[in-house]
Amino acid sequence: MHTLRPGLYAITDSKLTPPESLIASVEAALRGGAVLVQYREKSAPMAERLRQASALLGICREAGVPLLINDDVDLAIRIGADGVHLGQSDSTATDARQRLGEQAIIGITCHAELDLARAARDAGADYLAFGRFYTSGTKPGAPAASPEVLTQAKQFQRPITAIGGITVDNGEPLIRAGADLLAVVGGLFGGSPAEIEQRAQAFARLFERHHPLFSLSS
Repeated sequence: MHTLRPGLYAITDSKLTPPESLIASVEAALRGGAVLVQYREKSAPMAERLRQASALLGICREAGVPLLINDDVDLAIRIGADGVHLGQSDSTATDARQRLGEQAIIGITCHAELDLARAARDAGADYLAFGRFYTSGTKPGAPAASPEVLTQAKQFQRPITAIGGITVDNGEPLIRAGADLLAVVGGLFGGSPAEIEQRAQAFARLFERHHPLFSLSS
């Protein structure tokens, strides 16, 4: 299995990280300490998505941080991304693994259901994503989850990701409950690169204070 560092998981968004600010925004998140990046773009033409994803891969490589592609195994293969994040209605983890290879990182959305998490683990997922935990601007209709599911999901022995309305102000309880990664869109992006970098640094400090891996090593 892949060793994913605990920390901030930055997810792009066509409104908060439009093409003209995408690279500068993600660079700022990386400078601030993001440990994983996901390119999430549903509507742009393939040529534009190919260009954006390739540019993101370049800056992520420089930072030594994996880049995952949301829901698009074909795009991940074309640019040589580090893996994919799949929802419940997307390609299966088994199919993605066959196409991307053993080295790829595959994350699966599990909503708030341990049965989905168990199935994802059995299918070879590298991390399990739960949420939404708070009101989310990017996915307002997503089913709600409680922090207890993060604790319960530790039984699957995979890194646990929390997503949905997470900010610097409300992330601590999720880390304490068991989140290894906080996947953040609106709570990170938007505003100037300096503001994004500061938010990313604040998320990094949350992990340094409250994640057991950091507290054990300090």
